[in-house]
Amino acid sequence: MPALSLAIAFGTRLLLVLLFLPFSALDKIVNFKGAVGQAKQAVHATAPAVVLILVGLTVEIGMSACILTGAFDRAAAFVMAGYCGVTALLWKQFWAPGDFWSGGKGRELFWDFLKNFALAGGFLLITFGTGASTVENFFADPLASSHPYETASPR
Repeated sequence: MPALSLAIAFGTRLLLVLLFLPFSALDKIVNFKGAVGQAKQAVHATAPAVVLILVGLTVEIGMSACILTGAFDRAAAFVMAGYCGVTALLWKQFWAPGDFWSGGKGRELFWDFLKNFALAGGFLLITFGTGASTVENFFADPLASSHPYETASPR
């Protein structure tokens, strides 16, 4: 049963980061010019857009790797939750097109906006744990691992 437990623990984390590593990160690398163009929608200048994309790449690769390996995973998940929130607010502005109630682009963006925040919730479960009693663990040592692949000792 330990092998199944490890597979489920890893698979759950993989599902959370799969959007970012490899897919979003790879898309930013392969289509860097297009990614910068999308970032320019938020900052309107090339240099800050390039910085945003490079920061995004660093977050997506680095934090995803930490979450998968369990190294500094709670802090990494906290950063990823913030990243999901910020990207939702910058690029999923469902209110901007003004066509939400008529079923246009605003409605499409709304679902993407909610998905970003749902992902943030999943990352916050890694950060804080699944119950009120585990929240203090993060504040006591935010850089500590949650030890996701630790299995109980046989009795």
